[in-house]
Parts: sequence; C-alpha cells; structure tokens
Amino acid sequence: MERIKKRLSFNRNSAFAEPVKLRKRKSKLYSQEDANSQYEKGFLGVNLSFVLFTVTFRLVNCCLVKTSFVPDEYWQSLEVAHNMVNSFLFQFLNGLKYGYLTWEWTEGLRSYSYPLFFASIYKMLHLLNKDTVELLIWGPRLAQALLAALSDIKLYSLVKKLENENIAKLVYFSQLCSWFTWYCCTRTLVNTMETVLTTVALYYYPFQGSKAQNSSKYLALVALAVVMRPTAVIVWLPLVSYHFWQEDTKLNLVLHHAMPVGLLTLGISTLVDRVFSGKWILVQLNFLKINVLQNVAVFYGSHPWHWYLTQGFPVVLGTHLPFFIHGSMLAPRRYRILLAAVIWTVLVYSLLSHKEFRFIYPVLSFCMVFCGYSLASLKTWKKPAVCFLVLSNLLPALYTGLIHQRGTLDVMNHIQQLCKESNSPTNTEVSVFFLMPCHSTPFYSHVHCPITMQFLQCPPDLTGNKSYIDEAEIFFSDPVRWLEEHFPNQTVLSTHLVFFEVLEKEISPFLERNSYVKTSEFFHTHVPEGRVGRNIYLYERQT
Repeated sequence: MERIKKRLSFNRNSAFAEPVKLRKRKSKLYSQEDANSQYEKGFLGVNLSFVLFTVTFRLVNCCLVKTSFVPDEYWQSLEVAHNMVNSFLFQFLNGLKYGYLTWEWTEGLRSYSYPLFFASIYKMLHLLNKDTVELLIWGPRLAQALLAALSDIKLYSLVKKLENENIAKLVYFSQLCSWFTWYCCTRTLVNTMETVLTTVALYYYPFQGSKAQNSSKYLALVALAVVMRPTAVIVWLPLVSYHFWQEDTKLNLVLHHAMPVGLLTLGISTLVDRVFSGKWILVQLNFLKINVLQNVAVFYGSHPWHWYLTQGFPVVLGTHLPFFIHGSMLAPRRYRILLAAVIWTVLVYSLLSHKEFRFIYPVLSFCMVFCGYSLASLKTWKKPAVCFLVLSNLLPALYTGLIHQRGTLDVMNHIQQLCKESNSPTNTEVSVFFLMPCHSTPFYSHVHCPITMQFLQCPPDLTGNKSYIDEAEIFFSDPVRWLEEHFPNQTVLSTHLVFFEVLEKEISPFLERNSYVKTSEFFHTHVPEGRVGRNIYLYERQT
C-alpha cells in the first residue's frame, strides 16, 4: 500500500515538473478570420510569386496569339486610337488626312473611352520617340494581357476569400486552361475589356450580404463597362437587381452610391466623346436606337434564336461544359445569382438576331467558378479530369492562336516593308487596294505609314432604303465590271492589290491587261468559306 502511495506521489511531482502540453484548437470562425486577414496581405491580395506566374502566363499567351478573330479588334479600338493620335498631327503638318474611322464613329454609335486607353499608349510612345510599328501593334496587346492577368488574380482571390484555397486553385486552373479565354483575353476587343471589368467587379460584389459602404467599387467598374459597351448592362442587370433586393438601406444605395457613380462615369464619358467627336452626343442612346430599335446589327448577319444554346455557348465553354453543368448543381446557394446571370445573358442575346461568340465572353469567368467546384468534388477522378481539360483545350488554343486566320496579319507585315521601300527616292509611291470583304485586315495601326490604302466599303443604310446595296456587294456581284469602272485608265491604278485566292480566276483578265503579277502569297485558313479563301494573294503592277 505504501509502495502505491509513493508511485502516485512520484507521478504527481513529475507532472508538475513537466506540465502536460495540450494541443491547441482554433475555432473555424477564428481560423477563417485569420486566413482572410493573412489573405489581404501581399500584392493584389496574393503572394508575389503567384502574381509573377499569372503575368508571365498571360504574356506568353499574348505572344502565342498571332491570328485575327473579328474586324472589331482593330476597327473599334486600334484604328480609332491611331486616328486619335496621328490624324490631327499629320493633317496639321501635311494637309492630308491620316487614318480612317468607320461609320459607327461618324454616327456617334461608339464611345471613345476604350480607344482612349490605347491612344494613351500610342501618345506615350510618340513622346518617347519609340512609336515604331512593332510597338504600336504589341504595346496595346501586352497591356491587354496584363489586364487579363489582373482579372485571373481577382477571380482566384474572390473564391479564396469566400471559400478556401483548394477550390480557388481549381477555379484558377479552369480559367487558365480555357481555350476561348486564351484565344480572346489578349485581343484588343471591347468585349475583352468588358470581361476584365466584369471579373474584377465581381471581386467587390457583396456576395455575403449587402454592404453598401463597399458598393461604390463594383458599381464604378460596372458603370465603366456599360460606358464602353452598353450591352454590359445585360450581364449585370440580375446581379445589381439582386443586390438592390437584399439591401436593407435601398435609398442609401441608390442616392449615395449608384447615382453618383453612374452620373460621374457618364459625364466623363460624354466629355471624352465631345472632345474627340467634335459634338455633344450620348453614345449609349445612339447604340440603343440604331443597333436594337432599328436592328441595324442584322446587316452584318443573323442566326436562329437557338444558336447560342446549340452552338455559341457549347463552343465557348468547350470541354468545360460537363464540369460547368455538374458544378452548377454542387455550388453553394450564394452562387445561384451567377448561374442566373449566365442563363439570363444567354437567353437575352438569343432574342437578338445578330449573334457572335464574343458577345457571351463576359460570363465565361462566372462559369469557371462552377467548373472549379466540379473538380473539387471529384476524388479519384480529379487528376484524369485535370489532364483531360489541359489536353482537350491545348490543341484548339494553339491552332486558333497560331494558324487559323493568320493571313490578314501576315499580309500587313508585308505591306509594312513596302512602306519602308517606298520612302526610298528610287521607288515609286506605294498604293494598296484591298479587294476583300470589308474590314478583313487591320489598317494604318499595323502600317503606321501614310501610304494610300483603300478597301471596299460596307456601311449599312440608315435611311430605310430597301434597295440599298453597299460597295462590297456591288463589287462581288461583278468584280471585273466594278474594276473597269473604278479604274478607267492606268494612271489611277493602285500599285498593289490584295485579295483572297477565290477571286483570282474571276478577275484574271483585268490583272493580265494591266500588268499585275503575283508577288506574295499568305496562308489564311484551312476552312475557306464563301468569299474568304484558303490563301491571300498580293499582286504588284509591273511598270
């Protein structure tokens, strides 16, 4: 008995001599708060290595996209910016006009707010005497790549803030391996800027309950997106309406946040348009009147109502589609508003006659949230799913970025060289005529040289004339007749003609009669269609 007492006494003394170390457990609530506070630190809310990787990825993305997508990536951005910077200066010095604006700008249908971003880059290069044609082409695209990287980081940060790092990484992965994002995010399209602003605005959107004091940030980005492209209101209408519905102080939200931000943004945009257009215009009203009410957009093509459901949305999502559907059934309730915005946007755009893939690009980042949730729910199939997404998106991304529709840019690189040669005193002045569907190629922004260039015009009729036919249609109905009427004698002939190969046989008598010889050929696409051929020919007149 005494031996047992001694043993107990020994254990008690040793226990006091060496205190027992208890494992510390933090509540999930405090762990989440610590994670959020730690998350807020660092550059853009994430560590520097993550930022550098994302930026590097998008810069590589930019360098591996060397094809054209749609005319608007030049004619609604770079050509306008080049005209803003160079037209007035060159006209003042030489008495000639240098640049070209399409009918949308003369009719006050587009805002100068987006081209002003690129015009600022052009002006800075001009002041530094570094405005070479290479920098004028790549400068805006590299800037757009940096903005794309910012939107990638903000999408990751949003999910990490609301959920956890594991899901955030999978959403980030889904975003980076999307072939359509790769194809579009570094292009100088207003849809690309709309997507960037939408994704960044989403980061500040009050998902976890309305906080009116923080609403101005996301509302300002939404307002800027709507100013640049009025149809951005379609994407944001469900989100803003839901925010208003759940807001306790609705009057405060409207009077102290929405109205000041909206009026200030609209006022600045209107002032910018007044400076560069030379008249007071309300672009957003003109856009609604001409494109929607008068349905002028249908002039550039129409599709059946189900096109987005059967082709547009599946093509844009690609192999992400099954993961999006799966994830939309798993994601928390707070993300239902994102799903509603996606469905709403697709349905509204389906009601419009003129449809394009890029119109629904802004909701693609919404879809990536659900794809991330789908991947996170997979256990043994997660690695195969990740490999499948990488491999299935790699081929279309590289093919569309490096091969498909590259001829229209390659021919402009050749015309740059012609421009340099024309400056030599031994050469005659160069003049180029593009006998192609209108706006097939970029223009002065990719040449940066005041040579004479012309193309077939195709502005829509705004007077209601049912028998109206644009110049391009007249040309393609009878090319030889049009050429003979347009060039009545050899003194007005262009030194160079550019056209798709499908036109060569039809105009060959005119080419032979006027001593034109094919000097260059550029591959364009493996899938020629209609007036767009597989190759682009450049003919030069021999004198």
